Amino acid sequence: MNRRNFMTAAASMWAAGGLAGVSRIASAAPAVVRFGQSASLSGAQAGYGRDVRDGILAAFAAASAQPDSPRFELVTLDDGGERGHCVQNVNSLIDGGVTALIGLTSGSGAEACMPAVEKAQLALLGTASGNMGIRAAKASSVYHVRAGYDLEYRRMTAYLKDFGLRRVGVVNLDDASKANLDALKAALHEAGIEPKTVVALDHTASNFDGVADQLLAAQLDCVLFTTHAAPIAAITERMNAARYPGLYYASSFAGQDLLNTLASRQDSCVMSVVVPRPNAVNVNIVSCCQQDLAAHAPKARMAMTTLEGYITGRTAVEAAHAALKNGGVSRGRLRESIAGLRSDLGGYKIDFAAGSTQGSHFVDLITLDRYGRMVG
Repeated sequence: MNRRNFMTAAASMWAAGGLAGVSRIASAAPAVVRFGQSASLSGAQAGYGRDVRDGILAAFAAASAQPDSPRFELVTLDDGGERGHCVQNVNSLIDGGVTALIGLTSGSGAEACMPAVEKAQLALLGTASGNMGIRAAKASSVYHVRAGYDLEYRRMTAYLKDFGLRRVGVVNLDDASKANLDALKAALHEAGIEPKTVVALDHTASNFDGVADQLLAAQLDCVLFTTHAAPIAAITERMNAARYPGLYYASSFAGQDLLNTLASRQDSCVMSVVVPRPNAVNVNIVSCCQQDLAAHAPKARMAMTTLEGYITGRTAVEAAHAALKNGGVSRGRLRESIAGLRSDLGGYKIDFAAGSTQGSHFVDLITLDRYGRMVG
């Protein structure tokens, strides 16, 4: 239990810790809607996890402040980015009586939790990952707010084909879903490209010099990364020092941390993103996130991953309001409301009403140039 970190969208904190605090959810007043989250608030992916949590909290705080609105609360348990801890946390949250799960930040953890989610018949909304394992299973209780890695990979392979990049290396995590690698290989194959080398990183490793050397020896045109920021930053630094002339491509998994690190080093890369750019203030959902985040947590950073969490939080709020109109926010009613939800959040459309569990297909490519600017 010492890994658990409880957060709520309300200003007050629960007086008691541990599962005793979670168990009181079941007796909460109907005016309070509580969501549960397992997120990496410690370890190598802590920045990613905090961003997603802060975005959800900002959306919940803004909604709770509206007249005649229920109070939205978030219970966040730290899993350190570890699949096993994510499973433990989700079981605790389900047993504690949360109305739904939201914003899990470990794709492999979410995949491992699916049997428990299906058994409990509560919604798992907006996992902050493009993980293909949780999409391939087509679970009836799992709803995806953001695009999957398959859509990112197709956009990326079209880019490679257009620029004639044929000698391609792939780097992913050893604990990632096999469905992710299958989706990437399929996208490459459709573009007429076969990867020259595929490297599965040890997700517990702290040194990646050997991986960088292996990639350099392959004389690649491009390296495709589907991993968190730290390994990419370490590998590209070593490859750049060796004057690697090719291109780096990162999936959305790398998040804002990679962009910040590369910008500080004046290194470049191409990254796929599944939300609008966080500096696109002319997009309503972006400006709303900036305002609500500043009001709720002025010191929190406005990042792509924060915006992803905020969009998921806004989606949860819309579904809860729809459930209230149908008699109340129970686990079943909320799940049904998500399944019928169609909404334009202000430049970002969510549509589950067509019978799909994939709410958005938004994917964009950005290029970080050597001056730290997002272009393209």
